[in-house]
Amino acid sequence: MAGDVEPDRSEARASDEDRDRVVGKLRDAVGDGRLELAELEERLELALSARTMGQLASLVADLREAPGGAPVRAKDLVRIQVKGSNAVREGAWIVPRALEISADMGSVTLDLTSAVLSHPTLRIAADVRLGNLTIITRPGIEVDADAVSIAFGSVDLHDESTDGTSGTVLRVEVTGKLAHGKLRARPPRPPRRGLLARLLRRPRS
Repeated sequence: MAGDVEPDRSEARASDEDRDRVVGKLRDAVGDGRLELAELEERLELALSARTMGQLASLVADLREAPGGAPVRAKDLVRIQVKGSNAVREGAWIVPRALEISADMGSVTLDLTSAVLSHPTLRIAADVRLGNLTIITRPGIEVDADAVSIAFGSVDLHDESTDGTSGTVLRVEVTGKLAHGKLRARPPRPPRRGLLARLLRRPRS
C-alpha cells in the first residue's frame, strides 16, 4: 500500500492511486467541516490533473493539524521580482502579511483559492511595467486597488467578496503603479462538470 504524500518526493510522478488517495482526503475534509463544497470542486479538478506528488501534496497541506495546535506562521514580508519571466503562487501556499511585487515585462499570478490565510489583510506594493499581476480570489476575499497609480495600464477587478453565507476572510489592499501593465482580480474558472461528476462517483478503496 502506498504511503502518504511525502514532501521529499515533490518532483516524482503521481499515479492514479496517489490521486485517489488525495481525493479521499478531500472528501473527508468536507465531511468534518474543514473544507467547503466550492473548495472541494476546485481541488478535485486540480487533483485529477496533478502530475507530480508535490502538486498533490499542496492540495491537502492546509488540512493537516499542526502539532500541538500551533497556528500557521506567515512571513511579514515576501518579495517577488520577475523580469521577462513568470511567477506563480498556487496551492496551499502561506500568504504573508505583505508582498512587494516587481514585474518588468513579466507576469505574477497569486492564486488564493487554496492558500493558507493567517491574517485578515494582505498588503501588496506593486510595480508593474509592461507586465501583469493577476489575483485569483474565492468567496470571502475582496480586493481594493483604489490607491494604484495607472500610466497606460488597466485595472480589472472581478473578485468574489462574499458567497452570501460568510463575511470577508481576507482583504487585499493593492498600492503602487502600473506602467503599460495590467492588474486583474478574478474568481477561478468554473470546473469541468463532467470530470467532477466522474470523480465523485469513483469508488474509494
